[in-house]
Amino acid sequence: MTAEPDGPEDRLRRLTTIWSRAVFPVTSTSLTRPEFEELLLPLARRLSGLLRARSFDADAAKAVGAALVGAHCTDPEALTRTLDCVDAYLVLYCGEDGPQDELRVRSSRLQHAMAAGYAQALRERTLAEQEAIAQAALLAQGVVAQALHASEARFRAVFEGAAIGIGIAALDGTVLQVNEALLRMFGASPQSLRGRRVQDWVHPEDAPQTWRLYDELVRGEREHYHMEKAFNRPDGTVLWTNLTVSLLRDADGNPQYQLALMEDTTERRLLNLRLRYEATHDALTGLPNRTLFFERLEKALNAGEGQRFGLCYLDLDGFKTINDSLGHAAGDRLLVEVADRLQSCATAPGEMVARLGGDEFVALTTGPGTEHEVDELADRIMNALVTPVSIDGRDLLVRGSLGIVEGPAGERTAAEVLRSADITMYRAKSAGGNRSELADPEADARAITRHGLTTALPTALERGEFFIEYQPLVHLGDGSVRGAEALVRWLHPQHGVLGPDRFIPLAEHTGLIVPLGRWVLEESIRQARAWRERHAGQAAGPLRINVNLSPCQLTHPGLVQDTVDILERAGVTPDALCLEVTESALIGADDDLLKPLRRLAEMGVDIALDDFGTGYSNLANLRRLPVSVLKLDRSFTQGMQQFPADPVDLKIIEGIVSLAHSLDLAVTVEGVETGAQAEQLRILGCDTAQGWYYARPGPPERLHQLALVDATG
Repeated sequence: MTAEPDGPEDRLRRLTTIWSRAVFPVTSTSLTRPEFEELLLPLARRLSGLLRARSFDADAAKAVGAALVGAHCTDPEALTRTLDCVDAYLVLYCGEDGPQDELRVRSSRLQHAMAAGYAQALRERTLAEQEAIAQAALLAQGVVAQALHASEARFRAVFEGAAIGIGIAALDGTVLQVNEALLRMFGASPQSLRGRRVQDWVHPEDAPQTWRLYDELVRGEREHYHMEKAFNRPDGTVLWTNLTVSLLRDADGNPQYQLALMEDTTERRLLNLRLRYEATHDALTGLPNRTLFFERLEKALNAGEGQRFGLCYLDLDGFKTINDSLGHAAGDRLLVEVADRLQSCATAPGEMVARLGGDEFVALTTGPGTEHEVDELADRIMNALVTPVSIDGRDLLVRGSLGIVEGPAGERTAAEVLRSADITMYRAKSAGGNRSELADPEADARAITRHGLTTALPTALERGEFFIEYQPLVHLGDGSVRGAEALVRWLHPQHGVLGPDRFIPLAEHTGLIVPLGRWVLEESIRQARAWRERHAGQAAGPLRINVNLSPCQLTHPGLVQDTVDILERAGVTPDALCLEVTESALIGADDDLLKPLRRLAEMGVDIALDDFGTGYSNLANLRRLPVSVLKLDRSFTQGMQQFPADPVDLKIIEGIVSLAHSLDLAVTVEGVETGAQAEQLRILGCDTAQGWYYARPGPPERLHQLALVDATG
């Protein structure tokens, strides 16, 4: 297929050509450069797709890095040149017309993922090579031993022709022979190595068991050992090797020589160190990242008795606004400046600052006295944010919310500590931001429980964990049961029965209130039909069901149609339903919000204004609301529990009832707990009431038993 000039395919091929020309000189492939370019083309195409994908796929980017190792690009320079090409040309040739700042951030993330995949693949390949070298060393041990015993000429052929470094020493450690490969590795002459003692090559990086294994070998107590070891070169640099040392015995089986086989791993080790740095540090700010922070935090939490830790979790206030208004480039420069300031706050031993991602930073302090140190660290952090940051000639105010956790080592996991800090930070943000808060175990427990309930809500509805209890509505004139209010409950597997105050706010926050409210309406209408069939022909009239509507349901476009469908499927007339809406939800409501309520009222559904008296109680506003029932809050009946009742409360209720009746509104009162309250409310003209005096909320089967209750006592 011929690529259209300057089309996507043409630009992709130009990127691949640049990539192949940069990397090919440092590969060990047997392919020609054009063949190598064709090998890179699908990798470039994959990177192009990942750059513009809707979601970031780290695993796919890691696979590109691993594919480079598979293509024999194992020289450290190959990865460096690849990352440079991706950084310089990927967005240029494959970004098309997308947002450049976002594409550059995505390109940076792709580079990190590629480096991680490259490192993992190279590590796996190295381990396989090390195993092969160990096997080759054992084989070489036998070959060299046979050569020594057979003929000098045969020994020389094996010794000098080996691709790995070989050295032979006497049992006292004196170096007798070294081959050309080993001389090249050390950068030394034969004269400078022969005659030296093996024991002179002690290095500070030696593993603790290095010289114990050596002593056991020269004493004839072991045949060989294998390890990674560093040597000092004559020029002052360090040589890292995979070292296998074997014992050579004479024809009678007595120890005679020690044979060392070495592979130079210096470049590979330096690459691994670089990749380790890149994997544990944030590319934008240079701070330690989440990975390194968790390593340090876990180390601090396992420090032992008497040790403590202190953690500050910082989230910038209003950072999204800066990103949206000034662009991501300005946001990045702001993050770099904040990182520099935070870094200057953590200068004492045992302190570190890391970036977890986005605009979230953490500072850690460790040691026996962190109770005071963490407070001082928090003060330094908050003070560091006071001075505005200058970006493109603008002075930006930087504010942050800080959560502080402090405690002894060994009591909590790293995840638990960070969760506590995160919860505490959000408490500071909820309190207005630009402040710090100290972790509170009780507040943590409440937040964790709330998070657990939020997480469990969606599946709880599917598993049938919700049920409805009904509290009767009693006519104050004749004491008959006229209906009931539906009150949803959650039978939680761990927490038992939860009232609506525990989960309705969470359902509203997550949007689950709409399907949950629809389910409550369906169940309640079905129950209303059952009651009507059971009590048909009673003089008191048909029973009615009251169902609460949350503010979120009011704004849902399917409210009217859902209600109509549910009523029609159940075969129940609209007058069987009363929807209760809180006064606070309708304060200042415009016509668009009131329109669905008006449509329902026109159909015959009653609308009750719930909790009347807890808001502004704008009586003049009642005229424009499509309500037929006022439901007085229980606070009105509390003053009537004493005897005699508070005359002011009585006058207020009497005035509300009189006004409501003049507007053709019925009045229901909540929270009736005594017969005296019920009688007084009847005298004041209230129409219906509910409360523990009549019955607590219960299963639907109990309602028919209450139909003959004498509500007047």
